[in-house]
Amino acid sequence: MQFGGSYLVAAPRPQVWQALNDTQVLRATIPGCRSIDWTGATTLELEIQVNLGLMQPVFAGELELRDVVAAERYTLVGRGRGGLLGKAEAAADIVLSDAGHQTRLVFTANGGADGGIMKLGKSLIGNSAQKVIDGFFERFGEAMGVEVSPIT
Repeated sequence: MQFGGSYLVAAPRPQVWQALNDTQVLRATIPGCRSIDWTGATTLELEIQVNLGLMQPVFAGELELRDVVAAERYTLVGRGRGGLLGKAEAAADIVLSDAGHQTRLVFTANGGADGGIMKLGKSLIGNSAQKVIDGFFERFGEAMGVEVSPIT
């Protein structure tokens, strides 16, 4: 499954980069996030409750930042375990660029799952993933105190 989007953040690129790496900001902006903490220079652990309609499984997982170029880009690789529902994996490329005094943020991701999760259907999971992403960027702007607008 592929998903993502482009957003215009009304803040300079270094400020956006700092917020993307701040666990307090992330905890407040990731829908369903119960916890997120740095466990190494490029690794985080998190626990998130995902709303899949009738089901709301809790996933525990790890995130790793790869190919990091500070204040420009990184690849975020995540693996989660949802108990009886199985496992989910995703990789996302986050690219920041200047847009005047603002920042253009481009987010592209690929994800997959096994076991019980896939029985729910790809379209439900894809729609839920996109809602999580859109909700993240809406809350991200609120946490930063700036406007975040989708670029269409």
